[in-house]
Amino acid sequence: MAIKFDDIDGINALASTEFGEWGKEVEVTQEMINQFADLTGDHQWIHIDVERAKKESPFGGPIAHGFLTLSLIPGLNPPGAAMTGHANAVNYGAGGLRFLAPVPAGSTVHARNRIVSAEARPQGTLVTTEIAVHVVDVEKPSVLYNMLILYMGPRG
Repeated sequence: MAIKFDDIDGINALASTEFGEWGKEVEVTQEMINQFADLTGDHQWIHIDVERAKKESPFGGPIAHGFLTLSLIPGLNPPGAAMTGHANAVNYGAGGLRFLAPVPAGSTVHARNRIVSAEARPQGTLVTTEIAVHVVDVEKPSVLYNMLILYMGPRG
């Protein structure tokens, strides 16, 4: 569904406590986890030491970094309302972020979202969307993220 970015009432009418449809699925491989560890410098054993994680981790093996899972959201592309008419959209931050369940290496994740709210700002419209990332077939989300995006209109 397309909606004009400055239609505050229209966007708020789409706000819901229910999440929408699932986006595409992505496998979280051990190689991906290792590359993320190298990129960020976070080489904690629970992520990259497969044998130790199998023996000592409460999760039975290595798990993805929470921030790796968070960074997959754009590629998971959960369907939702498409904002139109804006000149640009800026990541305004997070209204909340929780890591609730592990993403084991080799698992597949997908995401869905819901609009929480929209509010007028001097620079444009601030839209809050809650995104839930789940391991496929697991009810509890691995990540809950309240994403803030500022949609700005054409320059006058």
